Amino acid sequence: MVQPQPSGGFEWTQAEWGPVLRCRPLADIADHLFTIGNIELRDSRDEWEAVARGMGIHFDRVLLLRQVHGAHVAFSKRGEYLSGPRPEADAAVTDDPTIAIGVRVADCAPILIGDRRQQVAGAAHAGWRGTVQRAAIAAVRAMQNQFGSHPDDLVAAIGPCLGSCCGEVGPEVVETFREAGHDPDSLARWFTSGRGDRFQLDLPRANRDQLVAAGVPASQIYDSGLCTRSFPEVFHSYRAARERAGRMVGIIRVRSEIVD
Repeated sequence: MVQPQPSGGFEWTQAEWGPVLRCRPLADIADHLFTIGNIELRDSRDEWEAVARGMGIHFDRVLLLRQVHGAHVAFSKRGEYLSGPRPEADAAVTDDPTIAIGVRVADCAPILIGDRRQQVAGAAHAGWRGTVQRAAIAAVRAMQNQFGSHPDDLVAAIGPCLGSCCGEVGPEVVETFREAGHDPDSLARWFTSGRGDRFQLDLPRANRDQLVAAGVPASQIYDSGLCTRSFPEVFHSYRAARERAGRMVGIIRVRSEIVD
């Protein structure tokens, strides 16, 4: 498998099951990884346990979500017992170094966020529906409101997702963004004309802009630059494989200490 070259601060590293992606600036403050298509992450307990080991924890300390393409945020505070069914949410935040929070994707954008001053991390799942509802902004706001994070201290990494090259959508999607209150300048940046009445959505840029709108400095936001649909032999892509597509996870865990 030929690995495409990521952009900016992303790099290929090795996990026990094969290559994964990490963002160097985020790695300085929080343990994390983005899996690729070398594991399916369906119902295999063995695969999930391997991911947990890669994060230095047991599988029962991984907080996953029942994702519904929205912007609700779940949170887990230090010392709380992690139990019960997966919360229905598309983002999660925590200050607990004994758990890892993850979002599953197969074309949607996985966004991981770390606080370089405090022991706080966030993860968001943002397809076009979640982006309409500002899932990335919701994650940042939850880090502020629940744990006192300041946006200036946040570092964010946007993992592999559907790029503008393959993000074809219909005019109804543009209208949904417009009805949700996204301004014309933003729509002009996020959508370009495609074939016929179709448009090309730049999902990474939309989420980057939303993180900036939430107060995260642009210089502290990193995008892998890798389109999942363009490399179906490397990444799971619903656009490419439909129901046969596996899932990838972006997963993050705060460290027990922040080194300034």
